[in-house]
Amino acid sequence: MILKGNERGNGRELANHLMRGAENEHIELHDLRGFAADDLFGAMQESEAIAKGTRCQKHLFSLSLSPPQHEAVPVEAFEQAIGRIESELGLEGQPRAIVFHEKEGRRHAHAVWSRIDGEEMKAINLPFYKRALNGIARDLYLEHGWEMPKGFRDQRQRDPFQFTREEWQQAKRTHQDPKAIKQALQECWSASDNRAAFESALRERGYFLARGDARGYVAVDWRGEIYSLSRTTGAKTKDLKERLGGARELPSVDEAKARIAEKMTPRLQAWAKEEQARAEKAGLAAQFQREQMVQRHRQVRDGLKTQQQERWLDEERKRAARTPRGLKGLWGWITGKNHKIRQENEAEIARAQARDRAEKQTVIERQLAERRNLQRQIKLARDKQNERITALGRDVARYMEMGAAAPIPTQQSKQRQRQRETRDVERSRERGSGPGFEPG
Repeated sequence: MILKGNERGNGRELANHLMRGAENEHIELHDLRGFAADDLFGAMQESEAIAKGTRCQKHLFSLSLSPPQHEAVPVEAFEQAIGRIESELGLEGQPRAIVFHEKEGRRHAHAVWSRIDGEEMKAINLPFYKRALNGIARDLYLEHGWEMPKGFRDQRQRDPFQFTREEWQQAKRTHQDPKAIKQALQECWSASDNRAAFESALRERGYFLARGDARGYVAVDWRGEIYSLSRTTGAKTKDLKERLGGARELPSVDEAKARIAEKMTPRLQAWAKEEQARAEKAGLAAQFQREQMVQRHRQVRDGLKTQQQERWLDEERKRAARTPRGLKGLWGWITGKNHKIRQENEAEIARAQARDRAEKQTVIERQLAERRNLQRQIKLARDKQNERITALGRDVARYMEMGAAAPIPTQQSKQRQRQRETRDVERSRERGSGPGFEPG
């Protein structure tokens, strides 16, 4: 289970991120402890108000818990991990919230604690919390028998294509895979030993070397998007300077964009836009199917919740009717009968809670399995679309380098393309899911 935590402030922004994330298909506020409010926004306001009585700016500790993608992890496993973490970090008894998110067939959790000790009115210190989280994460992988990521076994084997949220958003704007962008730029860097070779490798993929404002060395693609070379290639500034020369010798970003605009003729721009739209078109069917599945799953969960609430109220009425009232109640209290009834009711409540939680977990696991099946089909189509968009970048670069106009599709070629797209849709329907690409 990957554990990522950080100290932070601005609880309102955090609550908005956790409860209104448009990227998540299901959001559930699982638990609130130590707050008067019954919603996360109110809880974060309380925490903010208490923190104003101290000098602490980062009064919250936010943690994400991400289990392996294809593992069915029950709620109890998340709760036990969270309890273990707060015990290790000294956050036991602190006001806490737990939120579950689901996306693309994966379920993960977020936990948020207030760091402010209400009695002493000072923040609880969390020294070396990252080291503690890494240790707990390794233990969880071993205890559950999950396959441990390479980065845990050896830091040198961490995924070189990891990307930041900003990189993901940038890739989303251009309908690309952020890992594919990093991989392409890293391949250009690895395959070259001087500036000329690097520039040539970049141009073959539709990128142009330029001087950034604060980032030193950047690549600009034919769309005008800017990529930091130190961030994407993983090379140090010293190595970049040694191979590429001084950044001042390179054209500025504006100059690179002007050069690209000069080579991107209106016909080439129209062709590139049409080709990219064709590559993205296949995603509409999968997006529609995904939305339909999410809505259906939400209805099932809402129906289960309503059913359990109604059953709970009915059972509460029956439990209340068992306790005698008036003189019978007084006699029951004297003889100890009421105590026995109360014990029976408490045991029945515990069984009912376990039953309801098991029913809910069964529904969630079944839906996650169904969603993962769809996601596998989406990934296959996503890879195919990545290939199309990557090929588009190469074609645009080639036409720009040649100074030639892009080919104008004939009526016959357009008809053949429509026939291929129709066959793809029919095959997708036969498999029970449609293709698509959802960056990030």
